[in-house]
Amino acid sequence: MTDETRLAFAHPSERAKATAPEGPLDRISLSDHEREVEIGAFQAERGTTQRVRFNVVVEVRSEADPDADDVDRILSYDTIVEAIDIELAAERLNLLETLAARIAERILAHPLAARCFVRIEKLDRGPFALGVEIVRSAPEKPKLRLLTEEMPHPLIVFLSNTAISRADLAALLDRLESSGAPVIVCVGAADLPRPQAAHGMPQRRIELLAIEQNAWVLAARDDRCVVVDSRTELDWAMKQGQISVWAPSKLVLDAVEGPATHILDGESLALWLAESFEAERLVLLGGDMPEDAALPVQSWPAEALPEL
Repeated sequence: MTDETRLAFAHPSERAKATAPEGPLDRISLSDHEREVEIGAFQAERGTTQRVRFNVVVEVRSEADPDADDVDRILSYDTIVEAIDIELAAERLNLLETLAARIAERILAHPLAARCFVRIEKLDRGPFALGVEIVRSAPEKPKLRLLTEEMPHPLIVFLSNTAISRADLAALLDRLESSGAPVIVCVGAADLPRPQAAHGMPQRRIELLAIEQNAWVLAARDDRCVVVDSRTELDWAMKQGQISVWAPSKLVLDAVEGPATHILDGESLALWLAESFEAERLVLLGGDMPEDAALPVQSWPAEALPEL
């Protein structure tokens, strides 16, 4: 078997290695991802699903830092899975070629993606696999918006310490979930003494860590409250309809245009997050109303079940 023939039937990762352009590129891959899909041009393929297997390799211009271990600086595996999910949900297709091209185009809209190999195979059309494989390179100007620009508008909720400790917290979370928008919960620091540093930047870290400690206190009260610190995790949780409890240190300290260094109260940080994520609104349960909000803000007593 010639090398050319061998590569034609090899995994997309082998083709990526063999045809790599000058200069090394990192690769991420999704292997043997199976879905039940209604697809096909034949009448027998309509009104029924069949197993379809996806193998995807993406060559990336990685910004991964061996000393940082930062999920926000890489192209996440979720980008591949989300591209498949979005294109499968968009419309019924006749051709695997069309589906593969759309998945590749969506992945290549990510600024770190350089080249994409997509192999899709039908597994139920006989005692064999029928499939297509394509390779696409990133265009200079992607036609698609980035996946992160297609995010839903979340409901940002600030819980005061009284609200965190309320006996009917589960009922409150039920009410928040019923709003129909993904929920990100923000808290302030607990009403406890905190160390005092001699300089402003160390003190800012101490205050942010105190907020994160209180986030974990809330998480311990209900399993739906998952503490999250990166934008990638927040994006994923919003798309999954899960409740997130925001741990602010990472986003605040990494932001190019973050909140002013003197802003350390939970309410103001919640407003900054809401404006950064283009939230539909900010809901306060207890706490002080922040000033100069560029979006709707609703304020309720800490013990209330808000009307959303």
